[in-house]
Amino acid sequence: MPDDTSDQQNIRHAVRLNPILVPKASDVLAEELRERILHGEFPEGTALPPERDLVTQTRMSRTTVREALRILEVQGLVTIRAGRTGGAFVQRPGGESVADSVALVIRGQQIRMAALMETREAIEPNCAELAARYRSEEDLTRIDAANEALAAEEDSLAEFLQANIDWHIAVATATHNELLSGFMLAISRAIYAATDNQSFVDAEVRRTTVLAHKSITKAIRDRDPVAAARRMKRHVL
Repeated sequence: MPDDTSDQQNIRHAVRLNPILVPKASDVLAEELRERILHGEFPEGTALPPERDLVTQTRMSRTTVREALRILEVQGLVTIRAGRTGGAFVQRPGGESVADSVALVIRGQQIRMAALMETREAIEPNCAELAARYRSEEDLTRIDAANEALAAEEDSLAEFLQANIDWHIAVATATHNELLSGFMLAISRAIYAATDNQSFVDAEVRRTTVLAHKSITKAIRDRDPVAAARRMKRHVL
């Protein structure tokens, strides 16, 4: 009688495997260093281990280590300085990092102008309200400087528009909320770049803008969040 035991043992079942994604070594190292930075193991301003030490400790190539440091630099977590006293120094991402990320989404997704304006209308009254609550004297100095530049009648259109952006950013900065200031920086730049300001901004628009800004600034100076929000809402709608 035939022995079927060995035949059954030799039967092979078809197995389907999904593709396995193996991360790049530089991504793994960047993630490890990023987590240590965010958990405070490397305080802001301190230097990461020298490149040669990272190569020795991780047993990765110099090219991999450099790529990982470049990833952290792009993410705003380190600044790389050249020279004998150089290296990768830890920094905390701020409003500019938020702005860069938001700007990338705006351009990459080709966000509509209507959506940008809706976002601005939703955010700016709250920025004015928070600025009235938390502003410092230094914040007021920045806001006043932008107002003065805005009111200079001899300035070119480009100078007027830059002063306008500076004022809105100064108000957002006065909230002391880096997410809000980062969003406003990115949105303001995108709106400015996409608007035909030459045909839109005339002497009357300038005069109205200056008056609105002065009114909102007064509410912020007086620490009147309700008035600041109301006036800003009227200004941006």
